[in-house]
Amino acid sequence: MKKKKPNKLIQNYITAWNYLKESKRFIKIILIVFLISALIGLFMPVPESILQQILNFIEETLKQTEGMSLLQLIWFIFWNNAKVSLMGIILGIFLGIFPLSAAIGNGYLLGVVSSFVALDEGYLSLWKIFPHGVFELPAVFISLALGLRLGMFVFQKERILTFKRHFVNSLRVFLLIVLPLLIIAAIIESSLIFLLG
Repeated sequence: MKKKKPNKLIQNYITAWNYLKESKRFIKIILIVFLISALIGLFMPVPESILQQILNFIEETLKQTEGMSLLQLIWFIFWNNAKVSLMGIILGIFLGIFPLSAAIGNGYLLGVVSSFVALDEGYLSLWKIFPHGVFELPAVFISLALGLRLGMFVFQKERILTFKRHFVNSLRVFLLIVLPLLIIAAIIESSLIFLLG
């Protein structure tokens, strides 16, 4: 009797998880860069020019989402996060500069926003931000880490083969792991905005 072959989706999912495990070192690098940037944003004084840019960004986002239904908000949050995550992978081709820059920028932004929330409502109030990032941040960290790893192909002997392997596996992880995390994140974040806002 012939052995039944595993489902192709399951095979791809296992391959994606194995590649993710192989990429642990890059995830750690992105996580460390993000956390250092977040701490700088949280505890260091913010230059006036940067503060103005952050406030403009927040104001613009609030204008864009004003009057949206729950489903529209879910799509808006999901689509924005998916674009950033995919860019984090693809633009990593250029020596991983974009993923590192994105980790620094997003970490700093989170730190600055957290510092304002803490000043306004106290440090204990930061738990309110926590549910927003439970699924979103791991998805973003994974994408940036894969982009960083992809950019390292230039230092390998068999560059083209290495690039192809990393690119295909990165897209597999994006489709099977990152996107589901971002869908859950968008649903949670949108629901919280509707309930609390």
